[in-house]
Amino acid sequence: MSYILNDKIKNLVPYEPISGTYDIRLDANECTLNYDGEFMKTVHEVIDNVSFNRYPDPMCIELRKAFASYYGIDYKNVTVGNGSDELIFLIESAFMLKGEKLITAVPDFSMYEFYSSISENKSYRFIKNDSLDIDVDSLISCAKENNVSMIIFSNPCNPTGQGLEKEDVRRLIRSVDALVVLDEAYMDFYDEEQSLLKEVNDYDNLIIFRTASKALGSAALRLGFAVANEKLSSAIAAVKSPYNVNSISQAIGARLYKNKDFLKNRTKTIVENTRILYNNLVELSENNEGFIVYPTKTNFVFVKTPVGKELWEYLKSKSIVIRYMGDYIRITAGTKDEIEKTIDAIKAFFLNK
Repeated sequence: MSYILNDKIKNLVPYEPISGTYDIRLDANECTLNYDGEFMKTVHEVIDNVSFNRYPDPMCIELRKAFASYYGIDYKNVTVGNGSDELIFLIESAFMLKGEKLITAVPDFSMYEFYSSISENKSYRFIKNDSLDIDVDSLISCAKENNVSMIIFSNPCNPTGQGLEKEDVRRLIRSVDALVVLDEAYMDFYDEEQSLLKEVNDYDNLIIFRTASKALGSAALRLGFAVANEKLSSAIAAVKSPYNVNSISQAIGARLYKNKDFLKNRTKTIVENTRILYNNLVELSENNEGFIVYPTKTNFVFVKTPVGKELWEYLKSKSIVIRYMGDYIRITAGTKDEIEKTIDAIKAFFLNK
């Protein structure tokens, strides 16, 4: 008798990002600025001091302290994951019992729903309004009516670029009995004054995610962070794998978070480049019907367009890759040169239609 895959995984296919070599990659919300030569020297020094024959620090003490110092919080409130994806899956699996209910605010990061399906939990889709904002009062009502155990959403949002203000998020947390998982992966680009990182000890139902993949430009390290009060943090640490973050990522990440001026300047550059991209796309929208550009608090711009597929394919033919998402496209802010070439290509596309 042959083994048969169960229903929840038998039709799944592995995630495969777009393959091939392209001159400009603006599809994955990565930081397009690599480490400079000076910091790369530091990276090599760090690697030279790694004990490759030893397991990594299971508690990631040095990295947690560096991360906490960078954001002005207590390292005891921080747990490190092998990317935020590990933390999402871990928390949805461990903090919910099989069959419990979770709410996502759609459109949002698709992996929230995917991991809940693997954990065999029911996921409700709260649909955002026409402006792609979250109506907080409606979300609170939906959570109560459906007796959900968890609410998870990104702020600012991937893929829409929209951001909720701090007081609205506070009101949500205080109004529900559910665990609120707040993904602040893009908060570095928004406004740290809108973050709730420094308030986690005020709530018994809040976990916040942060990442080193976006503003810090370290997607290769796969470093995600969960910030919560000590009780929740202790529970996360108890259910994670003991050696989940490798020694090289820990060491480089710790050194990176200590380089505050370098990181702050990099973030300012990305925010400025996003503004340039946004303004150029808004200008394009004035002469192209149905090309709707949404305001952004992130390092990308979200656009609604009836010709997204054709534009995506045209840009690929010019060795430029953006993200095609059905009725929408998402364009990451690259360097000024990459932005200029991308805008010129989009102009050429519409001129030739």
